[in-house]
Amino acid sequence: MISEPLKNPLSLFDVKGKPALITGASGAFGRAVAIALSSLGAKLTLVAGNNEELQSVAQECRSVGGEVQTINRRPDSLDDANAMIKAAVEAYGSIELMFIGSGYNKAGFIHEQDYEDWQAVMDANVRGNWFMAKAYGTWRIENKLKGGKVVMVSSVRGRHGNISGYTGYCTSKGATDMLTKVLATEWGQHGINVNAIAPTVFRSKLTAWMFDEDNELGQATKQRSLSRLPLGRLGEAEDLVGMAIYLLSPASNFCTGQIMYVDGGFTAG
Repeated sequence: MISEPLKNPLSLFDVKGKPALITGASGAFGRAVAIALSSLGAKLTLVAGNNEELQSVAQECRSVGGEVQTINRRPDSLDDANAMIKAAVEAYGSIELMFIGSGYNKAGFIHEQDYEDWQAVMDANVRGNWFMAKAYGTWRIENKLKGGKVVMVSSVRGRHGNISGYTGYCTSKGATDMLTKVLATEWGQHGINVNAIAPTVFRSKLTAWMFDEDNELGQATKQRSLSRLPLGRLGEAEDLVGMAIYLLSPASNFCTGQIMYVDGGFTAG
């Protein structure tokens, strides 16, 4: 007998009606994933700190038929994260999918960078992820729910160092990788899949400094990145969507604890 996934393989990517929460929804990755999930019929709770940009993304999602609510808030505390989960549950009855797209970077060589700047990167990229994971996992486990998908955004910099003043960013993404793996092992018994997407340099607000002609550090970082990319170009937000849909859909039910590199071949050589 031929199984249903083999007869209808596209059904593996069905997320129609699934309640999904996206943090960093106004960023390049969050926006792209939000619009794609809306097109596929997921029910979205979009979260971002910049309300004007957040509402713009929400309108784009609605323009492709998405059902969307917004929360103008950042995951700066566990109270923030719990409030986001609560809002998603109140609106849609549950929270099944979560894409943690919020993040931050401020480059600086360690002998020049203030501790506060380093800590801000760690807070945004590690502490915020931990808050969101804790709030999500607590709600599902306490309600004895099986299944669920969590996708974090890591980076090739969680695996490779960078000479361009990345002690904060590289350290935070290495921590994100390990948080992904530990949660996958911890939550496997509850059927919750936890994975991370690790891009290389993508065009976004976060990497805008690399495109500033007057920023010598940025230009050097950009050229060095391009020299390591076999595909010969930087990434665009759309390049990440396919992997995100895979990891948020039933297609990835037997994939957990993985760092999925979407990097133009950066880590291959």
